[in-house]
Order: sequence, then C-alpha cells, then structure tokens
Amino acid sequence: MNQPDEQPARRRCGHTSVPHTADLRIEAWGPTREDCIAQAVRGLVESFADVGEAAHRRVIECRLDADSDADLLASAVEEVIYYLDTDGVIPAEVEVSRAADGAIDLVLRVVDAAAAEIIGAAPKAASLSGLTCAPDASGRWMCAVTIDV
Repeated sequence: MNQPDEQPARRRCGHTSVPHTADLRIEAWGPTREDCIAQAVRGLVESFADVGEAAHRRVIECRLDADSDADLLASAVEEVIYYLDTDGVIPAEVEVSRAADGAIDLVLRVVDAAAAEIIGAAPKAASLSGLTCAPDASGRWMCAVTIDV
C-alpha cells in the first residue's frame, strides 16, 4: 500500500544545473511561483559560491514587478548579480513571497563574497533566450534561466 506524500513543501522544491554551451542553465521547480524563483536563485548562488556557515552581514529587501512570470525570474537573478557586482555580497538565504499586486518581495540575507568559497565563474547576466517560468500540466511550477558567465 502506498503511503500518502507527507513531505513538506520544501522537499517538493529543487533545482539543478544542466549543460549549456559556454554558459550555465538552471532549472528549478516548486509548488508555487515564488518557491520556484527562490530555488532558481539558490541554484545560481550554488553554481559559483559555497557560503557554508558564514553569518549573514545584512538583509536586502526589494519588491520586483514585471510583465510576466519569466521576467520576474530574470529580475530576481539580475538582482543577485547586481549586489554581487556592486556590494560584493552573496545571498546565504533567499526568501520570495507574493505581493498583493502580483509582484514579488525578495529577501536576501547576504554574506561578504570574501567570506564564501568561490567555486565557479561569477555570473554576468540572465539571458532572455529560453527564459521560462510557468506551471506544468500537474500545477507544479517550473522555471529555467540561462546565465552568462
């Protein structure tokens, strides 16, 4: 007899990187759009840095709005790249929540890049080519983004 799936929502979330010529492609999934985007951002961070147990330095909060869910994904990724480039910080923790107007609230608990182990090429930008963020036939959200490195 099969047992009902009693896994917490977090276990139904995940991300992976897939081979892509000269770039990085991240695929992510989750029960909601916000879970999916958060997983994609985590996948981005894990592609180039291991933040380990470094204590977060500060919290960055921002509201992101876009014309489509795919554009929200790109905006979240670009936000992480922006703070890496301008402030030298990397998210150790990521939270994404839905705002009442359909936008997303992004919360990044960041560490200094110097406190992290750099394990890959730093991301440069999110490509708009092949950018997706939508529910699949089962209702689970799937997203994919190619990162220029």
